[in-house]
Amino acid sequence: MVIVSVNTAPVGNLFGTKAEAGRHVATGIHKQARSGPVVVGRLGLDGDAQADRRLHGGPGKAVYAYPVEHYAFWEAQRRQAGKADAALAYGALGENLTIQGLLEQDVWLGDRLSLGRVLLEVSEVRTPCFKLNVKMGLSNAARLMDQSGATGFYLRVLQPGLVNAGETARLLPGPRQLSIAQINERRRTGRQPDLF
Repeated sequence: MVIVSVNTAPVGNLFGTKAEAGRHVATGIHKQARSGPVVVGRLGLDGDAQADRRLHGGPGKAVYAYPVEHYAFWEAQRRQAGKADAALAYGALGENLTIQGLLEQDVWLGDRLSLGRVLLEVSEVRTPCFKLNVKMGLSNAARLMDQSGATGFYLRVLQPGLVNAGETARLLPGPRQLSIAQINERRRTGRQPDLF
């Protein structure tokens, strides 16, 4: 697995720098790629912020990883919706780590990612909200994410350190009782996940 991009954002306005019709909704979804090493602390990446700590961030959702392999899906959805700027920059899905080579079906709750001295643990699946719709320019983006299973996953920080784009990570299997793909499938079909 490779870290394609490391992305952070301060809290800003969901509707961009100029609020549409005076609307202001605080968000940290406008992630941008960082160059050089970025500090990973217990609560996330240096320079990254979350607008609503009830739903995002904290120890269990300190870092959000998203597979670059899903970008083609989102760009196709945007083209179909007539978005002239269908191409997406890394961080567009609100992720801190744009990754390659590790999809939802390969990741289980409790698995660990080793990036040099940094050690992360897979903790939760993402549940998208309306802010993704605005960010993608698609009224159904959150629903598409849920239906497709292209959700990415949250990580808790077990060992802080530095992370860099271009680094490789090793996947260290955990108890392997419930995969991110299984959680997504059960959410999509309405079945409750069996934890044991």
